[in-house]
Amino acid sequence: MAPAVRSDADQRVVGNLPLELTSFVGRRRELADARRLFESSRLLTLTGVGGVGKTRLAIRLAGALQRVFRDGAWLVELGELSDADLLEDHIAATLGVRPVSSSGALQALIDYCSDRSLLLVLDNCEHLVDSVARFAGTVLCRCAGVKILATSRESLGVGGEVTMRVPSLTTPELRGPSAFDGLARYESILLFAERAATVVPGFVLSEENRNTVARICHDLDGLPLPIELAAARLRGMSAEQIMNRLSDRYRLLTTGGRDVPSRQQTLRLSIDWSYDLCSPSEQQLWGRLSVFSGGFDLDAAEGVCGQDMGSNEVLDLITALVEKSILIREEIDGIVRYHLLDLLREYGREKLESTGEQLELSRRQRNWFEDLVVRAESDWISCGQESWAARLGREQHNLNDALEFSISTAGEARSATHMVAALYRFWLSDGLIGQLRYWADRTLSVPDAGPDIFRVDVLCVDAAAHAMQGDVVRARELIDEGHRLAEALGDVRSRALAAWADGYIDTAAGEFGNATVKLETAVSLFRLDENLQYVVISLDTLGLAYILAGELERSVQCFDECIEITEPLHEVTYQAHALGFIGLIAWLRGDFERASEYLTRSLQTDKSSMNAAWCIEPLAWTATAQRNWKQAAILLGAAAMYWQKIGQPLTGFPGLSRFRENAMEVVRKASGESTFDKNFHRGTAMTEGEAVAYALDEHRTAEAASSIDVIRLTRREQQVAELVAQGFTNRAIAESLVISVRTAQGHVEHVLTKLGFTSRAQIAAWVVSTAPERDSRDVNGSTDRN
Repeated sequence: MAPAVRSDADQRVVGNLPLELTSFVGRRRELADARRLFESSRLLTLTGVGGVGKTRLAIRLAGALQRVFRDGAWLVELGELSDADLLEDHIAATLGVRPVSSSGALQALIDYCSDRSLLLVLDNCEHLVDSVARFAGTVLCRCAGVKILATSRESLGVGGEVTMRVPSLTTPELRGPSAFDGLARYESILLFAERAATVVPGFVLSEENRNTVARICHDLDGLPLPIELAAARLRGMSAEQIMNRLSDRYRLLTTGGRDVPSRQQTLRLSIDWSYDLCSPSEQQLWGRLSVFSGGFDLDAAEGVCGQDMGSNEVLDLITALVEKSILIREEIDGIVRYHLLDLLREYGREKLESTGEQLELSRRQRNWFEDLVVRAESDWISCGQESWAARLGREQHNLNDALEFSISTAGEARSATHMVAALYRFWLSDGLIGQLRYWADRTLSVPDAGPDIFRVDVLCVDAAAHAMQGDVVRARELIDEGHRLAEALGDVRSRALAAWADGYIDTAAGEFGNATVKLETAVSLFRLDENLQYVVISLDTLGLAYILAGELERSVQCFDECIEITEPLHEVTYQAHALGFIGLIAWLRGDFERASEYLTRSLQTDKSSMNAAWCIEPLAWTATAQRNWKQAAILLGAAAMYWQKIGQPLTGFPGLSRFRENAMEVVRKASGESTFDKNFHRGTAMTEGEAVAYALDEHRTAEAASSIDVIRLTRREQQVAELVAQGFTNRAIAESLVISVRTAQGHVEHVLTKLGFTSRAQIAAWVVSTAPERDSRDVNGSTDRN
């Protein structure tokens, strides 16, 4: 869920709390009680039966409290998450944290939250209660600024936890002579009336209907969900008919077990009743749609559930289910999506199981999403890349279910390897290294998985993921198996993949000579195989290896070719990578204007977290080289914000870390500790959108310390800088100035430190760019002649 920022006139509100689409009725006492309890505890769990309104109350409470938390309130929806092992990854994704290091998602979250003030709302925890309890206990112990608000059908059982049972809405008892007096003060009556008015415009409580409405709310025990379902039935029934239908249904279930809570029976009755009001075709589709997690688009419903229906019939049935409040329809950025409420999905799953269709529907769901990711892969290097990435992001729960089915069902492992191989590009482009590694590791561990071409893909991408997280030993074990399988299969593509992954591992390990040889082999083999995607991918990796090896011209050639391929196709990810790395090369050469131009173009092309981090970081170095101390500090802080979310600065390539360390040191010295800390914190406190906007602000007032008042070179240092610009070595400088080689080396190092540079090429570029300024100072009589 992407971060959301809403601006008021006086204060910014940060978080992802959804806007309320319907009125919030009652709960004044519960809100006050919960707020009071939260003042004395950092973990509050709202408990209660399903359908009682825990989620709605939690969101309203979080909304009231979010300004108290500097870094906002964040809703983490757990209802669709079935695998406890993915809990931390799911929470990290919601917060925008993308773990890269081998320490995992939990440590990345702790690192991210350790100095933040935020509220986590963990919704629907009951099926993951043990894992949520461990997570909450760990985070609360180590992140002092974090509070957690949870909703669950049972408490978490964590030390320091405060629980509050959410009661039903206030409801008339319907006993005594004044039972129907003052109905408007009861929350359940108000809720029914407000929801009824949205279904039947003009509906109001009247003398004629008030008793009937009171009985409906009383019979439904004041539970918000069944009350809303009942109100929705006014589309086709009168309030009297609804009341009678509910009464009939109760009598049918009076023999239910005494150990089942009455509220659960009541809720079940309301859903039974809603189900009975559906036509047989609607009932059938309701059950089939329960196979989806996290919602679905219309084409998925048609492909998975409409095998014996026409496309128009599926659409008509979905529309009917929306109208009957079984399905929720949402529209975001022009995309219409549907989902079942958790309770209604569970109910539909029971109905599906009773038909014997569940296994077949699960297989159809898997087949459909396997086909989806394969189509996304084939169209990845194209103008459709952004829309494919958005679609795959929306379908994460369904994709996880499809992978789980393939891994856990005998004879289906080939589909898992196929899907992981296809999803690799999406996971990596979004910085989801943890998910890539999790599913690749699980897929490779399936005992009955026979050798196939897709297994080579999984071995190779898993090896790359391990290398990125610093686990080179395991990466080499995986790639050794990949080489053996590739040789056994004997096809060009498999051998090329193994060479690419092997080169990637060497790059991460700092063995650049071996890396470039292997990656050149991979590029040649992919060209022979006419595999455009991996030609681009391997050129991208090869170009980075050449940068780290110091062979900048070879690197530029790789990235120029990437752009030649991707730009006409309007591809985003690898085109942005190439532009950004060309900008980095320009910076290394001291061409700061060109560096800024290319880094800005890259960021404009792709604003995803991973690419933004890779652009904003060298933009900070460029600002440092140009002595724009304030801008440099802010950008360094913004880059730190990104790296903290991703999990590891510069994503596992320590050869570049010295540039960041040098920039931090130079800017801190030039600005002063206090000023630097203030500006750096301004950057770390930015949202991703604010950081990108700041980095792209071409109209920002130039605050560069090109002014001589900030940093001056001594006369001798100026002479040394000019000789460096002419290409003199330290020995040649010593001979020209009649000083020792060691003294010449010391002067060069002083110049580098003063100007915030890391290479002689940068000194040369600075000498050329500041020549007019120096001439002007000399004419006006500079007094610094030391």
